[in-house]
Amino acid sequence: MHRARISGLNLKGENLMASKYKSSSYAVGLEEAVGKLLAHDITEIRPAQFKGPAFKKGHIVAVEDIEHLRRLGKEHLYVLNLGPGEVHEDDAALRLAEALAGQGVTWSLPPSEGKISLKAAFRGLLKVKVDALTDLNMVPDICCSSRHNNSVVEQGDVIAATRAIPLVIDEEILDKAVAIGRSSAGIFSVLPLSNPATGIVITGNEVFNGIIEDKFAPILRRKLEAFGCPILDISFAPDKRDVIAAIIKRQLEMGARFIMVAGGMSVDPDDVSRLAIADAGAVGLVYGTPVLPGAMFLCGRIGEVPVVGIPACVLYYRTTILDLLLPRVLAGERITRRELAEMAHGGFCLGCNECRYPVCPFGK
Repeated sequence: MHRARISGLNLKGENLMASKYKSSSYAVGLEEAVGKLLAHDITEIRPAQFKGPAFKKGHIVAVEDIEHLRRLGKEHLYVLNLGPGEVHEDDAALRLAEALAGQGVTWSLPPSEGKISLKAAFRGLLKVKVDALTDLNMVPDICCSSRHNNSVVEQGDVIAATRAIPLVIDEEILDKAVAIGRSSAGIFSVLPLSNPATGIVITGNEVFNGIIEDKFAPILRRKLEAFGCPILDISFAPDKRDVIAAIIKRQLEMGARFIMVAGGMSVDPDDVSRLAIADAGAVGLVYGTPVLPGAMFLCGRIGEVPVVGIPACVLYYRTTILDLLLPRVLAGERITRRELAEMAHGGFCLGCNECRYPVCPFGK
């Protein structure tokens, strides 16, 4: 009996003999395959009728299958014969999924051809531990790719997929990859988004005095509605620190759990909104970002209530720093100077004639 051995290939550019395959699978003639387990799915295509597996991995070949297999062009089959310390690709994929999935992440069953998809259990903010994901993909014979970190995902969205590359993987290699996922408490997680009652303060003498029509309120209302955030109060204020600070404090007393202050965020002497936010008791203030549009954005907190200062660019651009940070604020994140600095890479909007955000490179 002729048996064609399958050796493992390391596709990561390392030593091709790095994986320690002991027995894996072998090829046999159709008649010899009777009573043995298929090592992989066998696909059948009937034009305009069917495309899919005629026989699934793990199927025990029977005598009555032989003619069907011949019609599919098969003269021999690969049957599975796992040795000690070897794991089939589908079993490896399942173990990887269990290690990679953190809070708010589920996966699809069964695995197929060594691949398994991770999904969002609910709508939320996708968090990816990028360094750990890189470490995982440095492990030979392991593959995992994902959506971008800080993407808003819907329930059921596929957020990542992972697979074992060879049909049979060495268990020591698999254990190394699994350990990376577990040590990170899951490389992927989805944070639920809150929908806090929001207070909006729109500043500027020209709007307060009725010289020009306000344009901030409808824009902010639309962005908040997209996340189900009710608006508790919209108030207008002149460019006076004490007045702006007093309105913020009043909205907090009304029960606001999120404060947005629009306008007056530039460096002109009359722009006092950021000073008023500090007067209202905000701490941990971070002013200025390397994101364009959005350089003069501000964020901080008053107690546990997040406060953001919104620059005038929101009036002129459909997508700005606000769109990148709003879901992170609603997910409960505290934005630091370092995190804002990291947004410089990918933080330049191309200003396309037709905005397709988030299907674009902005913020990624």
